[in-house]
Amino acid sequence: MSANFGNGTGALEKAIDLLQAISAAPEGASQAELAALLNLPRTTVYRLLATLVARGMVRRDPLRKVYCLGLRSFEMARQAYSMPDLVAAASVEIRALRDLTGETTYLAARDGLEVLSLDRADGAHSHRSEAVLGKHKPLHCTSQGKAILSALDDATRDGLIKEISLRPKTPLTITDRRRLQAEIRITAARGYAIDDEEMELGIRCVGAPITDSQGKVRGALSVAGPAYRLTRERLDLLGPEVADAAKRVGAQLIVDMPAPAVPDEAAPVPGPWAFHGAFPIWSQDQDCLYWADTLAPAVRVLKDGIDRELARVEGPIHGMALAGDRLFIAHDGGCLLLDAEGQAQAVDLDLPGRIQALCAEPAGRLWMVIEADDGSFTAGPADMEGRYEALWNLDEASGSLRWDTRENLLYMTAPESGSIFILNPANQNIRRFVSMPRGSGQPAGLMLDGRGGLWVALRDGWSVIRFSLDGNVDRVIGMPVPCPTDLALGGPELTTLYVTSARQFVSLDALASAPLSGRLFTVSAS
Repeated sequence: MSANFGNGTGALEKAIDLLQAISAAPEGASQAELAALLNLPRTTVYRLLATLVARGMVRRDPLRKVYCLGLRSFEMARQAYSMPDLVAAASVEIRALRDLTGETTYLAARDGLEVLSLDRADGAHSHRSEAVLGKHKPLHCTSQGKAILSALDDATRDGLIKEISLRPKTPLTITDRRRLQAEIRITAARGYAIDDEEMELGIRCVGAPITDSQGKVRGALSVAGPAYRLTRERLDLLGPEVADAAKRVGAQLIVDMPAPAVPDEAAPVPGPWAFHGAFPIWSQDQDCLYWADTLAPAVRVLKDGIDRELARVEGPIHGMALAGDRLFIAHDGGCLLLDAEGQAQAVDLDLPGRIQALCAEPAGRLWMVIEADDGSFTAGPADMEGRYEALWNLDEASGSLRWDTRENLLYMTAPESGSIFILNPANQNIRRFVSMPRGSGQPAGLMLDGRGGLWVALRDGWSVIRFSLDGNVDRVIGMPVPCPTDLALGGPELTTLYVTSARQFVSLDALASAPLSGRLFTVSAS
């Protein structure tokens, strides 16, 4: 039964004023203090407090005889920012950041022209940042607020900056709009924001924005602590860590996902299974798909719905790429070129080791990962005369290479660490694109589509997934086999995803549930 406040909206306004007054008093406020603050009769305040206590919006501390916000108020505030639950998605990351830094970490979301603290993990030191949960702080002088502003679209950000009252909190607060705009541009470029004693003297913070799979800004993570521990140099070291944590939170906030894939979404192609299927390559000129059984070993071709063996190879196949109108194949016995009729020509390349992964640009230039005799790995381009240039030294083996024709970059999987790296030939940089949790399976094959998405086959993960280029998962396709190994996009409209799979290393128990292991599959990628 609902309580009768007696005066309609007037009583409702008084109740809201009462809640706001209590929320502004973290240590609580007495009935007399609230009545004096709001200029209300004590009997009115008593009636309103009794109703709010009964509803859980307010709680009374019987020892100190003061009123504080109740758990129901906090639950409602959290629900306002759960789309899905931001707090739940961020809980692991804010505690991991706390453990990494020893400092207090925060989760916040934008509320109008302010940020609202939603969650906190207290640092390990006695002298630490202790901002109150549920407290509002300005956008312009907090790392959380600047991080959120940096991730908004230009029109929204400019509109907010025009509305913000740039009141100084400390002598270091930015109060000039042009300087704030420049600060936000710097923040967007580097991926994290810094509060250099702008909100409170003696306290520094570093924060990063949280965006969901649709690019919507949902909040920010931050690390805060005394300025003598969080030096500017340390903030710049922590910034990328906070940004990576924010990306991982955003990846969990997937909205408008397609319905889960049904088991028959991936259809097996008629034909024999492979011990270890891999290296699917769609030939637009030949209107067919090439792929390999790396352990049998043989090259197969799928054309006009018929999957047949094109050629046998002398040793296990380590890589395959389309070089012009022929297939370049690296195997245990060396390298060869294979034409559309299955005629092979040996290629004698003087390389500094064994080809471990391989891909080609559309123009035909080859890119390789080479494993040297001492077990080290390098990556770089090579030509048919055997000239190989080691551009990068790698810390681990690669599972797959793919060339991005849009950006002139290489994507590379590292199954052991579960990472996908981006290799930039222009400056020889190596950047980690994303890391997969071990429970998701090992990233095996890669494929880039024409819409800016990166598809990944997850060995031992029973699925293939699609990443948007900001590192968020935006599609998951369940596979009826545990070990999908590689992918290619093909078909007349390039809307068919071809997925190879392995059988050799699947346990007998798993084979009983996945008898199609080793088959080639088609999936709609539209």
